[in-house]
Amino acid sequence: MAQKPKVDPHVGRLGYLQALVNEFQETESQDAKEQVLANLANFAYDPGNYEYLRQLQVLDLFLDSLSEENETLVKFAVGGLCNLSPDKANKEHILQAGGIPLITNCLSSPNEETVLSAVTTLMYLSSPGTGSHPELTSLPLVQCMLRFSLSANIRLRNLAQIFLEDFCSPSQVAEARSQQAHSALGIPLPKTEAPQQP
Repeated sequence: MAQKPKVDPHVGRLGYLQALVNEFQETESQDAKEQVLANLANFAYDPGNYEYLRQLQVLDLFLDSLSEENETLVKFAVGGLCNLSPDKANKEHILQAGGIPLITNCLSSPNEETVLSAVTTLMYLSSPGTGSHPELTSLPLVQCMLRFSLSANIRLRNLAQIFLEDFCSPSQVAEARSQQAHSALGIPLPKTEAPQQP
């Protein structure tokens, strides 16, 4: 069982978050890293923490963690980004830091929560006002959403359908459908989906 982070309760919110970041960077324990990243992802849910998390470069810590081999770290990192991405400044930071390909890579995760957070984050990043980011509706990504829209997992199916309806043009969806039979994309669906009946 991982220990509670070693933080002085009198340091205030910024000091507490700084202590979490320091512990994440200094610990050798994977369990401790997972627990700290989970805590940071939870703090990312509160808009009152956005400025502190930007100041402590937690967005970059989350983005860096998306490349980890540890699926639990990836799940918490993309969850943290999902919590932060509704904010305009956070959204711009993620886009400018090259976050789209890192988040898109999470779509092939075997972990259901990782995939759901990745789709939701891409939707937040696609919202109006982000400028032109054609990779958010690239052909492979639209094809992936078409596959997800057929998933037995109702949450994934619904998110994918919203993505296709709200963020893709009808012509992009039609092109992806016509190309899909010829594509070698092959992004697997998360392992947690229900088995399909023959």
